[in-house]
Amino acid sequence: MSNNTNKQLMTNWRWWMVVLLFVATTVNYMDRQVLSLTWKDFIAPEFHWTDNDYGTITAIFSIVYAICMLFAGKFVDWMGTKKGYLWAIGIWSTGACLHAACGWATMHIQGFADVKAMAAVETGSAAALAIASTSVWLFIAARCVLALGEAGNFPAAIKVTAEYFPKKDRAFATSIFNAGASVGALVAPATIPLLAQYFKNIGVGGGWEMAFIIIGALGYIWMGFWMFMYDKPQKSKHVNEAELEYIHQDDKEEAQVAAASTEEEKQISLWQCFKYRQTWSFIVGKFFTDGVWWFFLFWAPAYFSDQFGYKSSSGMGMALIITLYAIVTVLSIFGGYLPKIFVDKKQMNPYQGRMLSMLIFAFFPLFALLAQPLGVHSAWWPAILIGLAGAGHQAWSANLFSTIGDMFPKSAIATITGIGGMAGGVGSFLIQKGAGMLFTYTDSLGEAFNFIGFTGKQGGYFIVFCCCGLAYVLAWSIMKALVPKYKKIVL
Repeated sequence: MSNNTNKQLMTNWRWWMVVLLFVATTVNYMDRQVLSLTWKDFIAPEFHWTDNDYGTITAIFSIVYAICMLFAGKFVDWMGTKKGYLWAIGIWSTGACLHAACGWATMHIQGFADVKAMAAVETGSAAALAIASTSVWLFIAARCVLALGEAGNFPAAIKVTAEYFPKKDRAFATSIFNAGASVGALVAPATIPLLAQYFKNIGVGGGWEMAFIIIGALGYIWMGFWMFMYDKPQKSKHVNEAELEYIHQDDKEEAQVAAASTEEEKQISLWQCFKYRQTWSFIVGKFFTDGVWWFFLFWAPAYFSDQFGYKSSSGMGMALIITLYAIVTVLSIFGGYLPKIFVDKKQMNPYQGRMLSMLIFAFFPLFALLAQPLGVHSAWWPAILIGLAGAGHQAWSANLFSTIGDMFPKSAIATITGIGGMAGGVGSFLIQKGAGMLFTYTDSLGEAFNFIGFTGKQGGYFIVFCCCGLAYVLAWSIMKALVPKYKKIVL
């Protein structure tokens, strides 16, 4: 009777934390995606960018993000979750808004009277190359600020999840806030191109500037809610004893009492983390797969514009991107629930359930192999198939993040998350820069380039889709070899 009463009276403040994490992650990905939705049809004509220019910008963003991720987790562990998250979102929101000044700065540096004069310069001329070079470096600077702040999002969010949820619920909670990535990617194409087109039509710059400012400002609003709503569960006035007992149920299994959670935990240095096979397993999982998601995020709008002629501001272009991310959003949420079924129904330990789930999700990205072959019939096929591949990634990612909480103490979670994020950023750097160079190269060759029946840039896209599709099965195999069974790290 006592247990039933506790369950009935238990507060559910932990789910409000998930809501905050979900919103932060949604804003995070919207800020990240403004460039991908505006560069091809709004920005590139002004600055004479090529695919390689855009690939350089996204690649450097990825590598800076990777470097910052290495230290972001340690920063969050040192600063504390509340202050660390505030610093992160404040910096990335500022970086997002700074993009809007790149056009104005390029115009003055190159000595042009207005944007139309820059756009009118002959493509391929020395003046066009100077405009492109200057603008690329300015956008890189703004992306670096964005990367510095965004690197703190996932280490902080994973730390909050570990603070507020028992192990069996963490993948589900992570999948919910991680769905913010796909929701952000879903909302972005329905709003950003329209914002850019609206402000362009009324004569406010090229339109894209206001899209960066409006979306970037959302982060400042979130900061106000975080200030008043977050505190550690044992200190929060919104968490009662019943919920606190539920949150700390794993402590009993590890011969710890809930009261011990207020004591200082042992810390692990950044470099000590690399001596554990569990750390390398997480590194492998992030390195091989993060770049796949970022490729879809950064290049999908350009793909539908290049291959099918649907601009991101057109009705069909928006419909294709929205369909893609709607599939990702709906299906990925169930990804975090699957290991819960394995643990509760099949009596597996959390790590077993998670790895089995990840194996299942590793096959979803294989749908990307069919995107280009079926794309010859309709643009809807790539939208659906890439959506399924993206859903597989998000489900995979939710479970991959949760393996850290399974095996590492809470004091090291943000640090390990940061290390894995660094690896993911390096992988993304390679695929972003490689894709930009490949697309520019294959486009220049045209019919002279052929890959399994696809010529020119179509063949280039097919090559990248093949790499993306096979990455997850390879990553899972290496992870399983490194950590075949559950093993808790004890400091």
